[in-house]
Amino acid sequence: MSLLHLAIISPFLLAILVPIAYKLFRQIHTGWFVLPLPILLFSYFISYLSITSNQQSVTKSFAWIPALGIDFTAKVDGLGLLFALLITGIGALVVLYSIYYLDKNKEKLNTFYVYLLLFMGAMLGVVLSDNLIVLYTFWEFTSFSSFLLIGYWYHREKSRYGAQKSMIITVFGGLSMLGGIILLYLMTGTFSISEIIAGSDEIFSHSLFVPALLCFLLGAFTKSAQFPFHIWLPDAMEAPTPVSAYLHSATMVKAGIYLVARMSPVFAEHSLWLWLIAGFGITTLFWGSFSAVKQTDLKAILAFSTVSQLGMIMSLLGIGAAALHFETVDDSYFTVATTAAVFHLINHATFKGSLFMVAGIVDHETGTRDIRKLGGLMNFMPITFTLAIIGTFSMAGLPPFNGFLSKEMFFTGMVRVLEMDIFNLETWGFLFPVLAWVASVFTFIYSMILVFKTFTGKFQPEQLEKKPHEAPIGMLISPIILASLVIIIGFFPNIISNTLISPAQAAIMPVEGYVYDTHIYFWHGFTPELFMTLGVITLGILLFVTLPKWRSVYNLFPEKLALNRFYDSMLEVSQRASFNLTRLYMNGFIRTYLVYIFSFFIVALAATLVLKDAFKFDTSDVATIHYAEVLLALVIAAASISILFVKSRMTSIILLGAVGYTVSLFFVIFRAPDLALTQLVIETISVSLFLLAFYHLPKLRHEERMGFKMTNAIISVGVGAIVTMIALSAHSNKMFPSIAQYYVENTYKEAAGKNMVNVILVDFRGFDTMFEITVLGIAALGIFAMIKLRLEGGKKNENK
Repeated sequence: MSLLHLAIISPFLLAILVPIAYKLFRQIHTGWFVLPLPILLFSYFISYLSITSNQQSVTKSFAWIPALGIDFTAKVDGLGLLFALLITGIGALVVLYSIYYLDKNKEKLNTFYVYLLLFMGAMLGVVLSDNLIVLYTFWEFTSFSSFLLIGYWYHREKSRYGAQKSMIITVFGGLSMLGGIILLYLMTGTFSISEIIAGSDEIFSHSLFVPALLCFLLGAFTKSAQFPFHIWLPDAMEAPTPVSAYLHSATMVKAGIYLVARMSPVFAEHSLWLWLIAGFGITTLFWGSFSAVKQTDLKAILAFSTVSQLGMIMSLLGIGAAALHFETVDDSYFTVATTAAVFHLINHATFKGSLFMVAGIVDHETGTRDIRKLGGLMNFMPITFTLAIIGTFSMAGLPPFNGFLSKEMFFTGMVRVLEMDIFNLETWGFLFPVLAWVASVFTFIYSMILVFKTFTGKFQPEQLEKKPHEAPIGMLISPIILASLVIIIGFFPNIISNTLISPAQAAIMPVEGYVYDTHIYFWHGFTPELFMTLGVITLGILLFVTLPKWRSVYNLFPEKLALNRFYDSMLEVSQRASFNLTRLYMNGFIRTYLVYIFSFFIVALAATLVLKDAFKFDTSDVATIHYAEVLLALVIAAASISILFVKSRMTSIILLGAVGYTVSLFFVIFRAPDLALTQLVIETISVSLFLLAFYHLPKLRHEERMGFKMTNAIISVGVGAIVTMIALSAHSNKMFPSIAQYYVENTYKEAAGKNMVNVILVDFRGFDTMFEITVLGIAALGIFAMIKLRLEGGKKNENK
């Protein structure tokens, strides 16, 4: 295992130690034990800049499941490194912020930081994995860990609801992505992303290409909260603010963006890729910005703004894919959309992370996030107000902040759509710049609402739970660093042009022999993009000032048609249907359930034997049956049948034991003393336990004795007949040579054991044994829990 692999799994390793540190050092905030790791990881990944800046990559691999072609291959290229730096860099700032945000005396910090580290490690695994199965494993782990983080305050109903919602939607998309992975494997014969990209031209015309494309996009759209799957993201705001800041700026939702960027070289040749990504992206951009304006909660505004910004980045990736359909790649023309996508990805992480931290500070110091109760905080919280100005103005696309530069490039990419003569863009392409401009107007409005409704206007101390004051310096350090990056990148954008943007662009749009060289400038003359920005500012100010007069337009959208209502209705219908279906067959009687199980068993297996013509009876290699074996078989049959007619439980147990002991005699005859001994021990223990338990039960009354039932007889005979037929067919249809000789030859050589049965159970079938023990352990824990709860319930009743 390389140092790169260790970097990926290090958050998981530290997560194991966090509960120990929390237990031993209760007086020290647990966050201080976690903080060094993301700082070290960020420093480690910085060292790769010298490699990726030259548009090169580093790949490290070790075998995980080689028989299935699954290796844990970690690859650092421009795209993976960009995300790794965001995950670890902002992760370090989030941990620092959380130390001052979360009270060590009130919160369960051990669970919080375990969840956060699992989340960080899962995200690193997603962006640095070159094997699709490994990527999928980490992908689902991000859903699981985010579920735990969103539901961290599990005593709140909204937290549980938001966590469940995010899990259902993102896991549904993840399963779809798994289908796409399988389809890609069927087309290429490999799970390696690099190998799939290298052979992407060969699968373009394959019949499974489009289904695989759709499966991957469904996974990406659900994870990155694209319309109409965006509904989970606002409810995820019930998580603690440090989680929200991390989830929105550098992780989780950016995983969908990463997947689209990573798989663009595979699917971008198809027009459907461009239209779906650009179409859903621009729709999400508009709907998110439009919906954000009507929100009254600071985090809700930021949540819908994230939906909007993710739609913007997604639409740019879609439009950028069109550049691959021209004869030459010109970095200054059609590829500007991809450049803008990467650039805004970085910018969004900086201003959105700082804004969430600002919202957390306001909530922490005033006790509310409701903008209807806030106002006039500028005098009490001047530093926080300054940070809010920087973040919101950058989000609104105003100079001289970094958001202005990427917004201008966004407009450039949308305008150049009109010049593309492919995929009917010359006909429908005008919708992209129009929707982009309208959405930008609403982005300007909600940005102004966010800052001015909170920090200016009338101060309402009677509406606040706490007397407002500036946050402690420890809570301000992280947003100050992010806000500083907003300004620095705004004034000096080219410090990241060829260190982060160009290498990432080369990974998204790999063209052999072409070296991307990105230069970003403030002034490009009097261009259509400049006039679009001036129009956004002018109309945005006008609509912001007159907001009370036109805000009622949101009342035109009936609540019953909302997507959230549709989601809730689907859950209610599915729960009601499952309850009604379960009630049909769950009557509380085990014998009824056995009837269902055995009936299905008989029908399914009998149908298989008939339809597949699988039954075969061949006695050519059957050993000679001796009188002793016939006698033992008759004893077993007689004892088994007698159990049905005896009237005493004790007699039934003895007869059942006779069946087991007789089976052990078969093992003796067949020269298997170990199995015979095992069978004898098991039967002795079973009979003893049955006798002990049944001795204390009351005697059966006559009316409790079960009479003969034809249904039971038919099912029992049917099961016996089917099992016998399968056994005979399995013996007669030998499709493969027996594995017995392999055990004979390798028991001692491979496992250094002389007892073949024990070696098979412990070594060759070690996983079977391990999981059997695990099942027994879980059952034992369940029994212990029920006994403990019953004892506690008895004590409570005694106290009453």
